[in-house]
Amino acid sequence: QVQLVESGGGLVQAGGSLRLSCVASGSRFSINGMGWYRQAPGNQRELVARITSDGRTIYADSVKGRFTISGDNAKNTVDLQMNSLKPEDTAVYYCNRVTAFGPILPWGQGTQVTVSS
Repeated sequence: QVQLVESGGGLVQAGGSLRLSCVASGSRFSINGMGWYRQAPGNQRELVARITSDGRTIYADSVKGRFTISGDNAKNTVDLQMNSLKPEDTAVYYCNRVTAFGPILPWGQGTQVTVSS
């Protein structure tokens, strides 16, 4: 069973940058099919970036051009580089495997991102 641990969150001013990291352990892991989700208070969890099964990257419109997802199979990591952060990016960020049935791995604890105006 894969276990996910997210890190890299913090408090940053609007316009700033953060780099989130997700480390997977416990089983064979491929970055293809992985994604980053976020959940703001009172909102549902939403998918913001993912790597498809054939290695393409797809982004939600709200983060397109500002966020970049990448990964390293050798290190079992999936990262999310977040630039030009906005207050509306404030949320807890999680990684998970994206499938047609939704995220299928046990959720990690997430990492809090807070963007001040």
